[in-house]
Amino acid sequence: MVNAIYLFLSAFIGYVLGAVPAGFLLVKVTKKVDLRTVGSGRTGGTNSFRAAGLPVGILTAVTDVLKAACAVWAIRALLGERLPTSWLPWAEVITGIFSVIGHNWSVFLGWRGGAGTGPNVGWAAAIWWPIVPAAIVIVLAILLLVGIASLASLSMAVIIPISFAVLYLAGVGGYDHTLAYLVGGLISAAVVTWALRPNIKRLLEGKERLVGPRARAKGSNSVIK
Repeated sequence: MVNAIYLFLSAFIGYVLGAVPAGFLLVKVTKKVDLRTVGSGRTGGTNSFRAAGLPVGILTAVTDVLKAACAVWAIRALLGERLPTSWLPWAEVITGIFSVIGHNWSVFLGWRGGAGTGPNVGWAAAIWWPIVPAAIVIVLAILLLVGIASLASLSMAVIIPISFAVLYLAGVGGYDHTLAYLVGGLISAAVVTWALRPNIKRLLEGKERLVGPRARAKGSNSVIK
């Protein structure tokens, strides 16, 4: 019963920190604009970039990553000596998943938010830090060369569980004793994919919005062709 309460606490902390609307607040402060009325209406780094420029977009993305990572670190510090060793990875994963859910459906924004990419990278990076450089390379490459933010998000959603699967199957110490991280990666990937349903539809129709150099090259007609 006590362990179940700790898992509930993990979900609560993950949700609350994930629900902090960093992009919304940064754009509101810098541009006096409601981010929900701009572009996609989401509150992540890409739409913050559209609304308030590159520095705000980068700051939003970094904050979204850090809030989920901090949620996992907080649970590790709070429960590391209270939960059995076999339970702690599940508590970390629950925290991570709920940070993505909180980001996407924030109680502070009337159940609106982002697509979950930043928090998804953040909680995974708190478990295995090489996710961060991998995310930077992959996301930047897709944004600069292809110009489709949703494709970058979906790519990271797939790469995270694959990374944990490789760590588990390769017998890497610290990651080979539990399936929690792989399961968490799969669930968070499903959450991100669900949030991106409209984008996936536009991708299939060839109508997805472009960002970055590709968008500037296309001018006002900034959709896939």
